Amino acid sequence: MKRERALQVVLVLVGLVYCSWGYLLFDDLWHSRWLSGHSDVMPMFLSLNTALGVCLLVAVKQPAKHRLMIAYGAWSSLAHGFTMTIMSAQAVAHGMHRKDSPQDIVIFGVIGVTLLALLPAKQPPPVGAPISEPRVAEG
Repeated sequence: MKRERALQVVLVLVGLVYCSWGYLLFDDLWHSRWLSGHSDVMPMFLSLNTALGVCLLVAVKQPAKHRLMIAYGAWSSLAHGFTMTIMSAQAVAHGMHRKDSPQDIVIFGVIGVTLLALLPAKQPPPVGAPISEPRVAEG
């Protein structure tokens, strides 16, 4: 139970941080800052993580039912940190410095590892239910 509560706290914190990036996205698009900076990647990154933040907040109530979304949040954070690490190493090798700080890489790594460590266990299928039984929404 403590593990689930810890996961819920992490989901709320990460979800709120990611959702708050919606403001940065809105501001970037509203003022067309991405055009002047020739950085069309940032609005796309912000839009994906803002949507992920909403999904992580939805997962807070019943984390076990949203295991796949939580795993996506973890793996996407690790992939982002890994990509930033490679880009930073390449920039240094070419005598340049990226604007992102090394702390950003660590933060995304910590988010990914924490979500994976707290990921709920897989739920076994209901007893007696055939594997091939289709799930049909009842209306």
